[in-house]
Amino acid sequence: MAAEDPLDKADAIFVFSGTRVERPLEAYDLYREGYAPRVVVTKAVAEQAMFFAERRGVRVASDFDLNREVLRQLGLPDSALIAPERIHDNTAQEAQTLRALATRYHWRKVILVSSKYHLRRVSLACRREMRGTGVQLIRRGSRYDQSTPERWWRRRSDIRWLLSEVPKLVAYELGLGA
Repeated sequence: MAAEDPLDKADAIFVFSGTRVERPLEAYDLYREGYAPRVVVTKAVAEQAMFFAERRGVRVASDFDLNREVLRQLGLPDSALIAPERIHDNTAQEAQTLRALATRYHWRKVILVSSKYHLRRVSLACRREMRGTGVQLIRRGSRYDQSTPERWWRRRSDIRWLLSEVPKLVAYELGLGA
């Protein structure tokens, strides 16, 4: 896990895709606490089976739809939500979107919200992509993430997270995450 940074006021809160409630819930709390006036929620590539379900008349909400709905029900106004159209397949693509938004809106500081195990890869991807922009990144692992990276061997769910994240982290360390 990457160390979190001290919280500070920012221009936006950028929520990385990958959870349905945990990350947007953290983002909303930061918004409500006054850390930033905007929340960015990205769209991820949909599970292929969703298309087959839709062909059969089954409407399945995407993770993005669920993230947005969680934020709305908590009280985030639509005017505070930024939802880029791009569909992302990985963290590096989300970092590219972050750079484009930061450039477009002249952001100087952004809070990055993710899960504890994902935070190191988020850091690698975003620091690489944001190099030379002068934008300060504040890393924040969701307080609703129940994993315990410092004792990863004690819980099956932490072991699964670790086994999933380590190969991706190695790829990003080698500069292969794109």
